[in-house]
Amino acid sequence: MDTSLNKYISDTGFCSRREADQYIEQARVTVNGELGWKGSRVKPGDKVLVDGEPLPKKKAPVYLMLNKPKGITCTTDRQDKTNIIDFVNYKQRIFPIGRLDKLSEGLIFLTSDGDIVNKILRSGNGHEKEYMVTTDRPFDLDFLKQMRAGVRIPDGMTKPCFVKQEAPNRFRIILTQGMNRQIRRMCEALGYRVTALKRVRIMNITLTGLPPGKWRFFTPAELASLQALVEGSSKTADGDGMGE
Repeated sequence: MDTSLNKYISDTGFCSRREADQYIEQARVTVNGELGWKGSRVKPGDKVLVDGEPLPKKKAPVYLMLNKPKGITCTTDRQDKTNIIDFVNYKQRIFPIGRLDKLSEGLIFLTSDGDIVNKILRSGNGHEKEYMVTTDRPFDLDFLKQMRAGVRIPDGMTKPCFVKQEAPNRFRIILTQGMNRQIRRMCEALGYRVTALKRVRIMNITLTGLPPGKWRFFTPAELASLQALVEGSSKTADGDGMGE
């Protein structure tokens, strides 16, 4: 069965599908000696080279989760000294699924599986992300009502969501969309500043038992559950789905 060129490249774990598109656009990929292009299909037995070198043999996909500390940036750019890839320091090429702001902390997934990345990032799938958020001052009931109903930020109106007060200036929020810096900008729009933000759950996976700065592999049960949740993923994207 043939497959798209960018998927073929990302499936080897060499890079993400988006990065594969960049290699293709930069005329650095050949298929059977001919320059590859975005619509190229690859059949079994085809010879794909990047910068004249064969791709690594496909390895079993890796799935791990990290309790990201503050100060680590969710980028694969190794020139950024705070990049998440060097922080995890895993022997195989992996990339984060979505992002957490540099000043935010908590649960983030990393993998070599480009397919699952794309499925999870489609916010239209409604996968839940749960956060604990602390603001610079106590808030009132009106703040909670507005956060629950949706807040107008530069990207548009946020979707209604679950919000529960945990302390005078701390609340729990569950999002099913992933606009860039969404929670911080929702709070700013209502006159509050976020002083601490921690993601404690993605879908059915929680931070329980994972200390700050540490990572672990998914258990087989967690992986099976994750794959079942994304099995019927929609093909329409709406934002990146795993921001904060």
